[in-house]
Amino acid sequence: MTRPTGERLAVRVFGGPTALFEHGGLRFLTDPTFDAPGDYPVPRGLLTKTAPSAAAPADLGVVDVVLLSHDEHPDNLDRAGRALLADVPLTLTTPGGAQRLGGRARGLADWESVRLDRPDGGTVTVTGVPAIHGPLARAEVEPLTGQVVGFVLTGDGLPTVYVSGDNASLDAVRQVAERFGPVDTAILFAGAPRFPILFDGAVIVLDSAQAAEAVGILGARQVVPVHYDSWAHFTEGRDDLVEAFTAAGLLDRLDLGDRG
Repeated sequence: MTRPTGERLAVRVFGGPTALFEHGGLRFLTDPTFDAPGDYPVPRGLLTKTAPSAAAPADLGVVDVVLLSHDEHPDNLDRAGRALLADVPLTLTTPGGAQRLGGRARGLADWESVRLDRPDGGTVTVTGVPAIHGPLARAEVEPLTGQVVGFVLTGDGLPTVYVSGDNASLDAVRQVAERFGPVDTAILFAGAPRFPILFDGAVIVLDSAQAAEAVGILGARQVVPVHYDSWAHFTEGRDDLVEAFTAAGLLDRLDLGDRG
């Protein structure tokens, strides 16, 4: 169990799954997506982006690490995001994604950690944690939606931060809580995306009620939702999150981030 610091993290959100935050003097960016609205092909059809990012890559300043939950879908890594990776010293992602991306990408298996040097001394430890991009067991989901990884960031005197990635499994959240809970900040991918051709239309990332349940499981003091706007396949948005967190008595923990 980790010891919570009570510190609230300042998180900039840009739309879709993309957010920027500082931890231990290092700047982390999640799933970079900066392409313009439009239709983007995937193996079974198209994904439609409905709104532009709140910032361009040139507006971000220094990015030390990209936390990439997976590289196979354009709503998690698009063309502009791929170009940005060339300028970032380290991209942490799935083992398969690291092989496909090459360069400065490093894969993290479940519970595998990497220590990163902090500018002021000490280290930040980033641990890969389970994530399942669908409603069934991993072995049934990955052939259809691919391998996904979440992340937990820890360090002496630092808040514990959980980045869920495209995860639909509350069992995976429980595993994270058992090892790292309570956490200070949870950056939860939500939005309840659904496709009729996948899993009979079941959600493939947390819906709003599940996100609220995840916060209770994690004991999170702050939750910053991402991955709930800017794409047509997200079936729940900001209002649904506010309603779910209100119903769960957790509205005081919901932080919609600093836009742009």
